[in-house]
Amino acid sequence: MSQPRPASDSGSTAPAPRRRRPASLVFEPPEAVADPEHFFDLESMDDPRELLRRSTELALAFRVAADRATEYQAIAAAQLADPRRFDRMPLATLAEQAEWSEDYALKMIEFGRGLLRNGGSHIEDGD
Repeated sequence: MSQPRPASDSGSTAPAPRRRRPASLVFEPPEAVADPEHFFDLESMDDPRELLRRSTELALAFRVAADRATEYQAIAAAQLADPRRFDRMPLATLAEQAEWSEDYALKMIEFGRGLLRNGGSHIEDGD
């Protein structure tokens, strides 16, 4: 699982650096997903250069998707733990639901609060 990025201690309000757009993920048809050897048609590529290019694109796309999902997790955790909410979720419950330790949940809440303070980073930009 990705670790949350540490909040900047410098007090800087500079926008987060823009990320490269990942390669588009082509959704595989259900029959391809059922085949355990099938993975985005990489197994059928004969040209190692093309295999390297496409597998690199996929690795980048999955990395970016995992980072964005982690940011959304952090924002949700911060919102659910907000003391102003009448239905605030206790730390232990939040950690259990997300399958995190309480220490990690606390770090994610802090990370999410930082994202929310900065306008959601690039998430709200749709980037």
